Amino acid sequence: MNDNVRKIPIPFERSLYFLHPYNACLVTCRGKDDKANIMTVAWMIPVSVDPPLVAMGIRPERYSNDIIMETREFIVNIPTFDLAQKVLFCGRRSGRDHDKFKETGLSPQSATKVNAPIIKECVAHLECRVVKAVEIGDHTLIVGQIVAAHASDEFFGQVYDMEKFRPCLHVGKNFFTTCVKRRTEPVI
Repeated sequence: MNDNVRKIPIPFERSLYFLHPYNACLVTCRGKDDKANIMTVAWMIPVSVDPPLVAMGIRPERYSNDIIMETREFIVNIPTFDLAQKVLFCGRRSGRDHDKFKETGLSPQSATKVNAPIIKECVAHLECRVVKAVEIGDHTLIVGQIVAAHASDEFFGQVYDMEKFRPCLHVGKNFFTTCVKRRTEPVI
C-alpha cells in the first residue's frame, strides 16, 4: 500500500460497507394466505456445515420477516449479475404493496421441501427451515437449516465456474458489481 495514502474517519453506519461486496440473494417466502414474496438480502452467511445452516439479517418491520416468522421457512435464490435491476427493485419495494413476481417478470416455481417458491431465473436455490431467530440491534438474525439445495449444472460443479457465472454482488446503497472471469488457488 502506498505510504502516502491518508485514512479518514468513517461514520459507523457507513463502516459496514467495508465488508462488502456480498452476494445479493433473492429470498422468497409464501404466507399462509398463499401470497408469495421476494426480498433482497445481502447479509447472508453460512454458519454451520453439519447441520448445514445459513443466517441472514433482516429488519423486523419487513413484510418478509412477518411471513418467515409465521411459516418458519424461506428459500435463498442466487441471481446472476444480469438480474441486478430486478434485485434492486425487490430490495426497494415492499411486498405489502407490490406483487414483485408480476412486476419484475421473475417466474415462481414449486420447491421440493418447502412451500415458498424458487425463482426460475436464478442459478441456485437453498430451501430452508427456520431453526432460530434472534433480535439483535435493528435486525432479526434468522438462522435456517438447508433442507434441499439445487443448482444449474451449467454454473456449478464443486464450486461456481467463474468462466460462466457472474454473481450479483452488492457493493452498498444501490450499487452492484460482479467478478472477473478467472479464479486463483494460492499455493501455500
